Amino acid sequence: MTAPPPPLGAAVRILLRNAIEAYQDSPQAHAWLTHNLQRFDEPLRVAIAGKVKAGKSTLLNALVGEQIAPTDAGECTRVVTWYVDAQFPRVTMYPRGGEPQQLTINRSGGGLSFDLQGYPVEKVDKLEVEWPSQSLRTQTLIDTPGIASLSADTSARAGAFLAPEDAPTQADAVIYLMRHLHNTDVRFLESFFDQGVARATPVNTIGVLSRADEIGAGRLNALTSARKIARRYRADDKIRGLCQTVVAVAGLLAQTARTMRQGEFAALTALAAMPRSEIESMLLSADRFSRTELDAPDAPDSQTRAQLMERFGMFGVRLATTLIRQGMTDPNAVAAELVKRSGLDELRSVLATQFTERRDLLKARSALLAVDLVLTREPRPETAPLAAEVERILAGAHEFAELRLLSALRAGAVKLPKEALQEAERLLGGDGGAPAARLGLEPDAGPQEIWDAAIDAATRWRRRGESPLSSRAVAGVAREVVRSCEGILAGMRQNYG
Repeated sequence: MTAPPPPLGAAVRILLRNAIEAYQDSPQAHAWLTHNLQRFDEPLRVAIAGKVKAGKSTLLNALVGEQIAPTDAGECTRVVTWYVDAQFPRVTMYPRGGEPQQLTINRSGGGLSFDLQGYPVEKVDKLEVEWPSQSLRTQTLIDTPGIASLSADTSARAGAFLAPEDAPTQADAVIYLMRHLHNTDVRFLESFFDQGVARATPVNTIGVLSRADEIGAGRLNALTSARKIARRYRADDKIRGLCQTVVAVAGLLAQTARTMRQGEFAALTALAAMPRSEIESMLLSADRFSRTELDAPDAPDSQTRAQLMERFGMFGVRLATTLIRQGMTDPNAVAAELVKRSGLDELRSVLATQFTERRDLLKARSALLAVDLVLTREPRPETAPLAAEVERILAGAHEFAELRLLSALRAGAVKLPKEALQEAERLLGGDGGAPAARLGLEPDAGPQEIWDAAIDAATRWRRRGESPLSSRAVAGVAREVVRSCEGILAGMRQNYG
């Protein structure tokens, strides 16, 4: 009996080790391949990208739950900055062509600030912020400079990191922020969606409609309006072909809710005690909210209100005071509700299903790109078996077959009835790689429910593939979907006997 092939991650690790051995006489290639083998054991590298003022640093702070990324327009926001989990806080600057230097950490207005010690921004390759954080244990977050910046150098620096011309990107996945979908956003997504080996798939990109509370001018239904726009983007064939999904997030509210201070809650409580009509009149503009003279003795002063507006935004102040007025008096409960309403929980759920669950696949994809780069730049007759192994993994690994088919379905290359198309995408892992997500079941579905649903789906798609009415393309889709169902069943047998 033929032994089953090793799992994708194991197969790619073996390939990397063989490549390292083959190129041990080439210092540059050897170092590059060794780095990528070590990268397999690191947390996922998730870059946060978008145009200037899209809210990248604010969203990063919200995901971490602390204000560690500078959110002003200072020089540090023009440098690629890595945030990694560590036992103790430390910031290291990596100058181009120079030795790494440790920087002094300062706190300003609740956030961190770094002094580049006189180094011009254009001569700094990256900053690395080590910070004790449970949120950073499973993913390293990379804050990138703004795309389409007025500074050509800043835009070039972002493009060089996210979509370099001569090498794979250092990120395993990307969260792309957009306030509205513009041609600039589409062009970037297309540049990141390269067509080389293992790249022709949007599996490693999630779109975020950022600053979503501003879409509805800070009204209480602002997020509802933003979610409708996000759903429209998700249904757009062009966008579906460039990123996994699009979610709406009010990043400022999410960041503030996760870092809310007792004094801020007290000020919001005092405002909520005022007549609602008076609060609504003040909230006609940020300037009016801060400068209106208040007679109530416990009312927060002008400076406090200005700080509330800066931290919560119009939507956050309006929502927080409404929740308190409705009887929510526990600051922790208010903070949790604000996080939920901000859309951050939905984004974290998407990150878990689309990125965390696909960790080995995303890491394998990055590693194959690294090996392919070396084989292309330094071709040797004796490395022909390595090139053949890359092709074998790409052709034989069902994980990559799923991704290619997902991409084809989302691009409209194969026509299926709407319900069948939605089910095919889900079974292929379009909504997440976990068995329950693939089968459209609740996350806590039991083994028997998963087994029965997988059998039912496999039978249904096998019949579709064997039907004389199905075209060759549809039959091919059906075969891959059945393989996906059989993979679920094989996993159930392995786990439960």
